[in-house]
Amino acid sequence: VQLVESGGGLAQPGGSLRLSCAASGTISSIGAMGWYRQAPGKQRELVASIGAIGTTNYADSVKGRFTISRDNAKNTVSLQMTSLKPEDTAVYYCQAAISRCGSCRYVDYWGQGTQVTVSS
Repeated sequence: VQLVESGGGLAQPGGSLRLSCAASGTISSIGAMGWYRQAPGKQRELVASIGAIGTTNYADSVKGRFTISRDNAKNTVSLQMTSLKPEDTAVYYCQAAISRCGSCRYVDYWGQGTQVTVSS
């Protein structure tokens, strides 16, 4: 199983970026999916998560600015980021809990990370 992220880059304060992540490989079902970020010198933190039926959860710091969504048919999860701030600068990682067969347990998989830099 692989998670491949795309969409990072440089944005100005107040700008927008959209991150996408696609899961591929032997997949029976996907549970919760999420986006995490890690800034230099800081621990990795949850940004947003979305359950299999669409229940969402956001870090307080991004509520009202970021929107997480998923496409179960395509095994993708996206993060629309608006009103970006310099403190949003970090490496963003997608995560997915994936079962590879009908009786298999769910295992967390991670993407390789994509850099988001917010600067003028």
